[in-house]
Order: sequence, then structure tokens, then C-alpha cells
Amino acid sequence: MSLHLPPAGRTFGIALALTAFGLAACGGSNDNGNKAATTSSPTAKQSVDKALAAQVPSAIKSDGTIKIGTDATYAPNEFLEADGKTVTGFDVDLFDAVAQKLGLKTNWTPAPFDAIIPGVDSGKYEIGVSSFTINAERKKTVNMVSYFDAGTQWATKTGNPSGISPSAACGHKVAVQRGTVQVDDVTARSKKCTSAGKKAIGIDQYQGQDQATASVVSGKDDAMLADSPVAAYAVKKTSGQLKTLGAIYDSAPYGYVVPKDQTPFAKAVSGAVQSLVDDGTYTKILTKWGVQQGAVTTSSVNP
Repeated sequence: MSLHLPPAGRTFGIALALTAFGLAACGGSNDNGNKAATTSSPTAKQSVDKALAAQVPSAIKSDGTIKIGTDATYAPNEFLEADGKTVTGFDVDLFDAVAQKLGLKTNWTPAPFDAIIPGVDSGKYEIGVSSFTINAERKKTVNMVSYFDAGTQWATKTGNPSGISPSAACGHKVAVQRGTVQVDDVTARSKKCTSAGKKAIGIDQYQGQDQATASVVSGKDDAMLADSPVAAYAVKKTSGQLKTLGAIYDSAPYGYVVPKDQTPFAKAVSGAVQSLVDDGTYTKILTKWGVQQGAVTTSSVNP
């Protein structure tokens, strides 16, 4: 989730049916607070890498379960299933597989996005998995393990009836979620329009990414922009009603959040990610969720 610094198959209809999808993209706030922790599992059991498992801190190893803080409002990365309790998404499948490589089970605890890094730092959570964009500010206080690249992606209605493009959006209506870097992006573009004597971009800000997506499907807005995996998932889940527009840009890696004093553990987590990349499990998980465009070939600590 690309927040301002410092401190991120179901068929969908046009409006309310999108509520399970992208509830707070790019680090929008989560007002739910902590809920009962839940556990999810990847589709295939992973064998334990004993060398990597040996680097797991004893406090985590003692009960064999790692407690994860996550803002479960951001499909397809992490969001709640229809039961309102079970956390699912590509981040969940992938980190569950990482944990299995380390000989661990997972315990997912939904939390407000901006409370997760402080929670990891205080010991409330043993790791943070919530589409955190790696940046210098965050690396000052925690270790970050890279596992995915995400940027900004535009999407429009299939057929692009308004003829909009990222470079020719003046006078068009564009949907974004409040509090995201995409708001800054489209605002800057609108200022360039007016400075050139053209019409401003009509910027519609929505509380949830599901609402922004629905506005484009309905034709209320001509296009939307969001984090690249969210836009790709919108295209997938709206059954051909949307298409991506232009290339992904301003890409940056997502990272798992590990306590600053646990660098060996961070390296073990990175090694587990790399193992999944090398054996093809990583690609299978990303492909399942339609986010393979953000795949990386290597994982590292604090890139």
C-alpha cells in the first residue's frame, strides 16, 4: 500500500456486489480495529527448510505459530471472506507458504494499516503482511523483506467509450480512492491540464476502492487508477467490463515487516520467498489471483 509518507470466483455487479473487493486500497484507513485472529492456508503444503527454520526466533518457534498484523481490506492482496472473519488474498496464500517453509503456522489478525508497523515494533505482531511499500522511512524502524512489485495502473470500461488515456485525461472524470498516492497523481495531472489552458480532470474520490471501481463499470467515471494488483483484479472480477489502460508506472517493491532487531529472521523469510520463486510455487499463487505482472525474481532484505 502506497501511503503518503511518513506512515498503506465471485461475480461482481456494478455496485454493492463489489463490496468484498478492494475495500481500502493503497493504505486507506481501516476503522474495524483488531478482530478475532483467523488462520488461512495455501493451496499446497510446503516442505520445511530446516536451515531457514533454524533462524526463526525462539519466541515464535515455541508455539509454532506466527502472529501476523494485516489490514484485511485490500483485495486481491488481503481481504475478508464472506464470513467476515477469514483473511484471504494473494498475500495470505503467499505468506502462508513462506511460513510453512519455516515450519510455522499462521495466525492472521486484521488491524488498522497505520497500526501494524508500530505493532510489530512493540511485539504485538510478530510480522506485518499488508502490501507495505518499501521505502527509506520505514526501513529506519523495521526490516523489510521484498516479495512483489506494485505500481499505479489505470483502468477504463472495455472499449474505452470516452477515449481517455493517462496522457490525455483533461476534461474527463476519473475515480480514485481517498488518501492514496493516486489522488496526488491525478491532482498533479489536472494542474498540468489547467496550466496548459485545458479543462481540469474531474476527480471523484471514494471512500473505498470498490466504489471507485463500480463508478467506472457504471460509466459514471471514465477511468480509475489504483495500485496495479488492485486494477488487474478489478479487470478479472468484473467479467470483461473493464480493461487496464496504459502501462504500470512508479513501481516499487512490497515488503514483509520484520522487527529491526531480527535481521537473521528477516533473511530466513527472504530465503523462504526465494525458495518459492525458484520452485514455481510463487508464480502459481500470483497467477491464481491474477497479479503475476508484479512478480519478482529475487527477494532481499531492505533493498
